[in-house]
Parts: sequence; structure tokens; C-alpha cells
Amino acid sequence: MVKPIIGITMGDPAGVGPELCIHVLSSKKVLNRCRPVIFGDAAVLRRVAEICKLSFLCPVISIDEWLKKPSVKYTALVVDCQAIEAGNIRPGKVSPACGSASYRYVEAAIHAAMHGRIAAIATAPINKESLHLAGINYPGHTEILASLTNAKRVCMMMASDKIKVSLTTIHTGLAQVPKQLSRQGVMDAIELTSEVMKKLGKRDPCIAVCAFNPHGGENGLFGTEEKNIIEPSISKARRKGLNIIGPVVPDTAFLPRKLKQIDAYVVMYHDQGLIPFKMLAFDNGVNITLGLPIVRTSVDHGTAFDIAWRGKASPNSMVQSILWAIKLAE
Repeated sequence: MVKPIIGITMGDPAGVGPELCIHVLSSKKVLNRCRPVIFGDAAVLRRVAEICKLSFLCPVISIDEWLKKPSVKYTALVVDCQAIEAGNIRPGKVSPACGSASYRYVEAAIHAAMHGRIAAIATAPINKESLHLAGINYPGHTEILASLTNAKRVCMMMASDKIKVSLTTIHTGLAQVPKQLSRQGVMDAIELTSEVMKKLGKRDPCIAVCAFNPHGGENGLFGTEEKNIIEPSISKARRKGLNIIGPVVPDTAFLPRKLKQIDAYVVMYHDQGLIPFKMLAFDNGVNITLGLPIVRTSVDHGTAFDIAWRGKASPNSMVQSILWAIKLAE
């Protein structure tokens, strides 16, 4: 069996991303299933390996060599983007140089995926403040991927074997959520969620759509988003033959007995879905971007600046994100 090539971006160099990548290169779970290609900086990986007392034995080629389509066979590979000087990095610190480098890794991986060089992308975490300081004005990975792949509609899903949650709105202030909710946005999240669940083997996935207001709005007493936006979207989805329940009151939507009945959830804002998700799947959850012309997964945590370059980062979520990338690419 030919193992798929999975591109892995190093993330913010000052975070835990380099350490996670080093762990991946020696993970039997990963190496038994795919050929990982790290898009990052080899000098940073070597420096982190030395500090954290980790083994780093992997072929390295330059980004120019990679673009020439090398024919060399490999078990794992590092594509050296040479985006930052390793000696200039201050671990755990926000930096425009690190923001710029993390963007270049993602950009290189997207180019490889769009040209069929890799089967999927799994991303290590980036720091949004560093990204913005570098003049790269995207809220996060999802928006970068949508822009660089010209995706017309995207949705962020958090996935694990226990629970799957898709977000209608993503990185936005809570006060702005009502302004960003729309029938089309809810419908996109429902349809994209249904599509990916079918790819994962569910013929007729049951999708629960959460209400926005307390008690589901109480017929307009506590808000009108249910009547004006969510309920019409659910009705339209049902007319299309999708198996939808809701609007489900969020404070009981994630009870154990309901988790057994529901294949995936569509929620209205970030914390509505991320709080129950991380309660249930903090160590093995992954982030999947739905709606892209390529497969992209990611860890479900941030750059963890407080433990960066200390040998304390757990690779579990990174490994799981690669395994999910393989599953979706197949």
C-alpha cells in the first residue's frame, strides 16, 4: 500500500509547534500510516531538539529543491523554508518575525496541496497577535486557508470520536455574533457538516442545530434569532432531505444520552461549541476546516507559550490531527 504524503506546518516558531513536529517524526502511529513532510525551519527544529533533548534525525531539503519536485523516496522529510533565524527567536514571546514565518509555512503547504504534491495538511498552532504584528490581517488559519484556496464557503469543525461540533461563526467578539448570524451561514454549516459526516461513513447523519438564546429564545421573549434565522434554516435543510433536529437548547444539548443519538452539532458561536468539546476531548480533539478544495486538519489547542521549548508539550492532538487528515484524504 502506498502511504499518503501529509504536509505538516510548523506553526509559530516561538510556540510548541516545533516540538510537536519533532515528536511526529518519530511517532509510529504516524509513520505507519503516512509519509510526513514538515514545512518549517530546519535550524529551529534542531535548536528545539537540542534544548528539549529530543532526537531529530530526518532528511532536510530546501524549499527550492522541493519546488523542483524531487524524486527521492523518503519515510519523512523536512522542507526548509528558511523563514526565520533560529537564534533570533525568544521562546514563548509574541513576535512579528514569528508571525511572518508561520504564514510562510502555511502558504507553502497550501501550494503543495493545491498542486497535488501532498494529500492533506495538518497544521501546528499559530499566534494571531504575532500574525497581525507581521501585517498579515487574518483572524486565523481558517480565513487564511479560505482566501488562499478561493473557497466560497468554509466552516470550522472540532472533531473527536466522542463529539463533533461545527461553528457557524468563528473568531468574533461575542457582541458581534448576532450581527454575523445569517440564514445562509447556518445553512452552510449544516450542509458542510452533513457532507463530511457522509465522507466519514454516516449515510444519514443526525445533526443537532443549537439555539442562540437562553431557552431557545422562548418564542421571541429572549431574542429573535431562532425565529428569524435558525428555524428557517432548519426547515430549508429538512426540505433538502437532511436529518436535522433543533433548535436544541444548548444547556441540555450535550448531555450523555443526547450525545449517543446525535452524530454532529452545529453551534452559533465559538464557546458554545468549544466548551463542551474540550470538556470531552481536550487531549485528542482536532480542528477540521470544511468546504476547502483540500483536506486540512489541526490541533485543537494554541501555541502554549507558557511551556514552549521546555519538552513538556503533548503531541497527542497533533498526532490525532494527522490521523484524521489521512482518514479524510482517503
